[in-house]
Amino acid sequence: MSETENAPHEKSLLDDQVDFTVKHPLNSEWTLWYTKPAVHEQESWSDLLRPIISFNSVEEFWGIFNSIPKASDLPVKSDYHLFRDGIKPEWEDERNANGGKLTYQFAYRKVDINELWSRGLLSVIGETIQDDDGETEVNGIVLSIRRAALKIALWTKSKDEAVLRPIGERFKKVLKLTARDHIDFQPHKSGAGSKNVPSFSI
Repeated sequence: MSETENAPHEKSLLDDQVDFTVKHPLNSEWTLWYTKPAVHEQESWSDLLRPIISFNSVEEFWGIFNSIPKASDLPVKSDYHLFRDGIKPEWEDERNANGGKLTYQFAYRKVDINELWSRGLLSVIGETIQDDDGETEVNGIVLSIRRAALKIALWTKSKDEAVLRPIGERFKKVLKLTARDHIDFQPHKSGAGSKNVPSFSI
C-alpha cells in the first residue's frame, strides 16, 4: 500500500453535505419576466409579456441566471424584467403607477452588457441600491434590447426627487458611469398625457 493510500483523508467542502442544503434568503421574493419581440401587429403587450420564474434565495438566483440566455443573446425588441413578487412590470400596476423609472441608454455593442446587467440585478436583489433604513423604493429593474441602443432602467414606486437622487447616484456607480454621464428620470404617468409631472437628470 502506498504512502498516499495510508495518508489521512483531509475533509473538503465536498464532504460536508450541510453546505449544499443551506440557502441564503433574500429580503424579497422576485419574479423574472420576459417580453418577446412581436411577430404579428395584432399582438398586444399582454401577449408578449410572460413571467418566467420566481425565486427568494441567492442560490436560486444564480441557478436561474446561469440557465437563461445572456443579455447579449437576446433578440432586438425583447426585454428582461426583474420585479418584486406580486408587482407586474407595467406602469398601470398600482405599486408602479405613482412612480417612474431611472434610465440610462448605452450605445449598442459598446459595453459589456452582460456584466452591467448582472451588476444591476445584484444591486436590486441585494437591496444595496437604496438605504437599509429607508422604505423599499425600487420595484424592479428592466433591460431593453433595441436596434440602436441598450437600456437599463430602475422602476420606482414614487417620483420624489429627494428620495431618488441618492438611488440614482448609486445606480450610476453600478453601471460604471462617469460624473459626466446622466441618468434620466421619467414618471410613468407622463406617458398617459399627465402635465406638470417632474422629470430630471442625475
